[in-house]
Amino acid sequence: MDGLLEALKWILIVLLAGFIGQFGKSLSTHILDYFKKRKLRHAAGTAAEPLGPAGSDPAGSGAGQPVIADKKALKAQAKAQKKAQKG
Repeated sequence: MDGLLEALKWILIVLLAGFIGQFGKSLSTHILDYFKKRKLRHAAGTAAEPLGPAGSDPAGSGAGQPVIADKKALKAQAKAQKKAQKG
């Protein structure tokens, strides 16, 4: 009976580790994205607005576009610097 409980304990530990390994990264990514969006909205003075899906603008004013454009410009700049370092 004692060996059965020991085996069951190890089986549960392995299953729990597998679950964390499978879904832990995506969960942490979602949590970090949530806090980044919350920080950006708080810095813009619109912390009272509800958070919608990524890339959406609940007011429809197009206020989210400059942030996306800035991200794309930064990404393009980083890519150009990396390419210049290689060649």
